[in-house]
Parts: sequence; C-alpha cells; structure tokens
Amino acid sequence: MDALSGLLEGPRASGAFVLRIVLDPPWSIRVQDGSPLCVAVMLRGGAEFRPAEGRPVRLRPGDIAVVRGPDPYVMSDGDGTSPQVIVHPGQRCMTPDGVDLRERMALGVRTWGSDPDGSVQMVLGVYEEVGAVGRRLLDVLPPLLVVQADTWDSALVPVLAKEVTRQGPAEGVVLDRLLDLLLISVLRAWMDRPETEAPAWYRAHSHPVAGEALRLFHEAPAEDWTLARLAAAIGVSRATLAECFRTAVGTPPMTYLTEWRMALAADLLRQSDATLNAVARQVGYGSGFALSSAFKRVYGISPQEHRSGVTTG
Repeated sequence: MDALSGLLEGPRASGAFVLRIVLDPPWSIRVQDGSPLCVAVMLRGGAEFRPAEGRPVRLRPGDIAVVRGPDPYVMSDGDGTSPQVIVHPGQRCMTPDGVDLRERMALGVRTWGSDPDGSVQMVLGVYEEVGAVGRRLLDVLPPLLVVQADTWDSALVPVLAKEVTRQGPAEGVVLDRLLDLLLISVLRAWMDRPETEAPAWYRAHSHPVAGEALRLFHEAPAEDWTLARLAAAIGVSRATLAECFRTAVGTPPMTYLTEWRMALAADLLRQSDATLNAVARQVGYGSGFALSSAFKRVYGISPQEHRSGVTTG
C-alpha cells in the first residue's frame, strides 16, 4: 500500500448522502451543512461554485468539483441570483425565511429540485463524517478543486448518474463505493497535474527510498519499526534513509510513523469497541499505556476522552 492509498482509506463513504439535483434558472443554493467533504458531478447545463475563500469556479458537463468543508459555499446559476435554498446540517433544506423545502422539492428517488426536466442536472455526494486518517488528506486540499471533463477520462460518472436514482438491495452500499472510487480518481487526476502543489507525501511515493519507506509504514504500521530495521528492509544505510525521507516528505521517518499510527488509532477508537490494548497492538504499541502516552502527546487528550467525543482546543 502506498501513502496515497493509505490516506484515501480515510474518507470512506458509509451511508453517504447522494442526491441528483435538477433545476432551471434562476437558482442559487447556499450549503452550510458543516460536512467535511462534498463531491459534485455536473451532468447537464452549468453551475458556479463559490467557496467561502477563493475565486468562484464555473462547472460544465462532465466537470467534477471537490469542496472541502466545513465552511459554507454557494452553488448557483452564476448570474448573481441570491440564495433561494439554505442547506443546514442533516441536509435540511429551507428557504432563507425558514420554510422547509425537503418534501416540496422532492422529485423521486434521490432526486430533488425545481423541475424534473430542468436544464441543469448534477449529482452531489456528501461525506458527513471523516475520521483522523481522512483529515490528514483533507488538510492538504484547497477549499475547492475542479477537474475538467477534457482533462481526464473516467467511466464512473455515467454509472453513478444511473445508479443514483435506482432502488434495490444494497443500493446504498453501491453508491458509497462508487462515490469512493470517483473521489480517488478525481484526487489522483488533480494531484498529477504539473501545476498542482501536491503534498510532499504524494510526491514522495515515486522516490526509490522514501516511497518504499512510506509503503512499509502504511502496509505494516504494527511492525516494530526502528530506523535501523527500516533501512535494512529497504537496503540503504540509516543516514541515507533519514536524509532521503526528510528531504522528500518533510519530516523524519519515525515522526511520520508516529503521526500515522496515532491517526489510525484515533479512527479505531471511534469506529470500534476494541479495547485500548487491542488498538495498541494494531498500531504498533506494546500496551494500552504506551499508546495512551503517545496519543496524549500528539492530540492533547487521552484515548478514552477521544473515544467519548471530547475534542481539543
């Protein structure tokens, strides 16, 4: 597993909110649901996405936008139309005056809007929760990124467009996995652009030394890694490993490993009822006590506090 694969394991959809939106101008929607991530696929017509920070971007058919929350953003016809719909947490849709629009604008299975034959059609996939592993990925993304249809090729868009309005067994799971695959494809296409300032851990995956170290960390975080063992596994000296890794990734290898282990532990604590000792063994610590000490150094709270929902700051 390379670094990108490991980090993309984080924002994995589970019961994601997926909806087809069909509209006719004039239209404008302000999204302030606090969700950490939204993927927008433009199927027909056009739309302008305006993030809380940065310049607005125009989407055309086949374009895909990834919006990083939790800051609000506006999607509209781009003609200066004031927001007619406000999307609140829990995907509650209301007018600016507080009138509930969820039922009034429902148009069928996972379809919502003003006109079933509207000239504007898009699919939104909203990740309502992202764990600590996914947060490491989101933190390097801009508030809004767009991959244009003419710069990449993916068969996932028509499949997602077809599946979103279907009803059947396990349809929610199918949509979750399609959304995950689409997100991975889009981020990979975006990070591979020459003009994109891709994060160091992504650029480093092609480095013969640092990339191999990252692969080992992500593939076997529970291994009893030391700088010497890691260097021996890669076939280089400790000095070469330390220098190459720091230059390529920006941190010493064992510091990166600790941060990766803590992110994995944070997600395991929230996503399972495993004991602290069991979590410790999964991420390379000999006991719950050792994990607790490291966890508190990194996050400022104990694993038990994290599991119960306490936040820092």
